[in-house]
Amino acid sequence: MDISEKTYKVKQLAKACGFDFCGIARAEKLDEEARRLEKWLSQGMHASMQYMERYFDLRRDPTLLVPGAKSVVTLLKNYYPSATQQHEAPKISKYAYGKDYHEIIRGDLTIFLEQIRLFAGDVQGRGFVDSAPVLERAWANKSGLGWIGKNAMMINKSAGSFYFIATLIIDLELEYDTPLAKDFCGTCTKCIDACPTEAILPGKVVDARKCISYFTIELKDLAIPPSYKNKFDNWLFGCDICNDVCPWNKFSSPHQEESFSPMVEIIDFTKKDWEALTEDAFRKIFKHSPLKRSKFAGIMRNLKFLRD
Repeated sequence: MDISEKTYKVKQLAKACGFDFCGIARAEKLDEEARRLEKWLSQGMHASMQYMERYFDLRRDPTLLVPGAKSVVTLLKNYYPSATQQHEAPKISKYAYGKDYHEIIRGDLTIFLEQIRLFAGDVQGRGFVDSAPVLERAWANKSGLGWIGKNAMMINKSAGSFYFIATLIIDLELEYDTPLAKDFCGTCTKCIDACPTEAILPGKVVDARKCISYFTIELKDLAIPPSYKNKFDNWLFGCDICNDVCPWNKFSSPHQEESFSPMVEIIDFTKKDWEALTEDAFRKIFKHSPLKRSKFAGIMRNLKFLRD
């Protein structure tokens, strides 16, 4: 089997394993992207997310994650829901409607690598999904899957930005896709204009210190600054504003992943239901949900901030 046939087979397997898009790039250092990250960190825009400072060299060089790595396979998995919440309820980001995507996609990646080994032999590799020092959006761009929008999200021209990004780094040589050189955002500034906390800055930069998603998910054990009162647009966990207003998301279509189907509680809960929620009930209902990242205390803090 030559490289071309192997590449075709890998992309076929990606589809069979439940991924919607697959792109492949040569495993090499991301020097330009590393410089951008270093500047972002030096300006303190990662707020209290100190984990972003760790393993900097690993973020830049995939061969430090997988010795002998030759290919970085980037995979997109749609999470756009077929149903949304009640209009007046505190808002939950769409990516968190179903089960925790980390658990689901890790399983998909494991099966994907096993299937590659069945036809390609002893392939060494590791799969990652949003929990390791990997610059996923940079690799998605290098793999020709999309471009980085003004809101720093990766946008696919045919399907928008409601996608999880997963990465498989392997020591198998494959054919590499052409990076998408053009930025199709043009002069549009809808995401910048719509952000109620002005977190989206020129240059495709998001300042986490102003971001609703940061405050409602990543900010731990601290009060939300009172200066942001009445600016959260009723977001309880995460925020979809910049995605919702993006014209490219008119191409979004409902996903086919059963595990991402909206939980009844998230779709049906009213404000009163959230306020009446006990810690025991929270742990039971959201045991396999992304909401567990904020924990019960964080959700109650966010709810109080919206209510008071």
